[in-house]
Amino acid sequence: MKPPRSLQGRLLALVLGLVALVWMVAAAMTWIDVRHELDELLDSHLAQAASLLVVRQSGRVDDDDQHIDAPTLHRYAPKVAFQVFQDGQLILHSANAPALPMIEAGEPFRTGFKTVQIDGTAWRVFAAYGAKSDMRVHVGEQMSSRSEILWAALRSMLWPMLVALPLLALAVWWAVYRGVAPLRRLGVALAERAPHALHPVVIADAPSEMQPMLAALNGLLERIAGLMESERRFTADAAHELRTPIAAIRAQAQVALGETDAGVRRHALEATLEGCDRVIRLVEQLLTLSRLEAGAAPPVARLDLAALARGVVSELALQAIQRQQSIEVDAPDACPVQADATLAAVLVRNLVDNAIRYSPAAATVKVTVSRQKNHVRLKIEDSGPGLSAADLQRVGERFFRVIGSGQAGSGLGWSIVKRIAAVHQAPVRIDRSAVLGGLAVEVDWPAQVSAAGADK
Repeated sequence: MKPPRSLQGRLLALVLGLVALVWMVAAAMTWIDVRHELDELLDSHLAQAASLLVVRQSGRVDDDDQHIDAPTLHRYAPKVAFQVFQDGQLILHSANAPALPMIEAGEPFRTGFKTVQIDGTAWRVFAAYGAKSDMRVHVGEQMSSRSEILWAALRSMLWPMLVALPLLALAVWWAVYRGVAPLRRLGVALAERAPHALHPVVIADAPSEMQPMLAALNGLLERIAGLMESERRFTADAAHELRTPIAAIRAQAQVALGETDAGVRRHALEATLEGCDRVIRLVEQLLTLSRLEAGAAPPVARLDLAALARGVVSELALQAIQRQQSIEVDAPDACPVQADATLAAVLVRNLVDNAIRYSPAAATVKVTVSRQKNHVRLKIEDSGPGLSAADLQRVGERFFRVIGSGQAGSGLGWSIVKRIAAVHQAPVRIDRSAVLGGLAVEVDWPAQVSAAGADK
């Protein structure tokens, strides 16, 4: 598998590619501009030389053929030639001028420039005509001299750029290397961290581009720390709460094993089964609480809270009858909300079960579901002893139980109720019942939740 390219390598290749592209574009533009200006300059020299010859040869020259060996004043002088014609005859020319006319007399233009090929050599020629119509002057320059001058000009300009390009590459590499240094420090910091280290990652002088990544990473570490703490609490809670019922089950099993009396043995086995049921219920509550504290958002759907409340009451009615209690349900035909059906059922069941178990014989338990202006309210009331002001403040603490209630339990029911209500954004209020005198618990499902359910 091909290893991924480093961020530093990608940045370096991108920056160097762009620099090289800009450099080539600048060089091309320089070439075009220098060539244009050079042509303009040398063309003006040709025109000026032709004008001087026209003035010099204004009078008739008697010699039929004259040539001038011009002194070599410049290294490009041998590449410049001229011809002077009068009455169609070549009367004056430079020593290096070609034998044929540079521009044929019959061509359809008079004074001006033209590039021609003579004996395989390219010439740039300026043709000028004197005051007399029979006077014609050609001044030409080999194109190779222009290329030599152009290359000389470009060499003087390009060699500093060629020297500067490696230096620029080195400078870019250094800049990129320094620029990605915080990423290297982050990698080193993460590699050196112990597996259990979940404290925030701090990188000195981290650039602004890294801040969102660091914030997200530290947020993830914080959530992982919360999950691990939740798992540690779950393990401790399970070990703490399961120790007593398991010990009781073991004791009852030992009694049943060693007892010869059938009635006592049966009683011990029934107590063993009750202990097993208690352990199962405790494990279910611990698992529910662990899932809620893990922060996993429950999948919600349309749920009829009134129908759910009636179903839960029907399941627990036998328990109330066995305790000689009356249980009432007051719910309209439909009260739709958006909720997780399983969690909502756990919430209602815990509240109704608490009301039944902590109320005395002949007590009344009332479950009401009503539509309010901005929410749907679930209310559970009982005629039991209720709770003191101090105990009301502690309701919802893990493993908190009212001393002297005479009821077995884990103290997790209220914690589960509050966590389920919290994930559904449903506030819970606990107070004394104004009607029955015992405890009253109200859970208000937000208006937007019920509205969303009603729209479906």
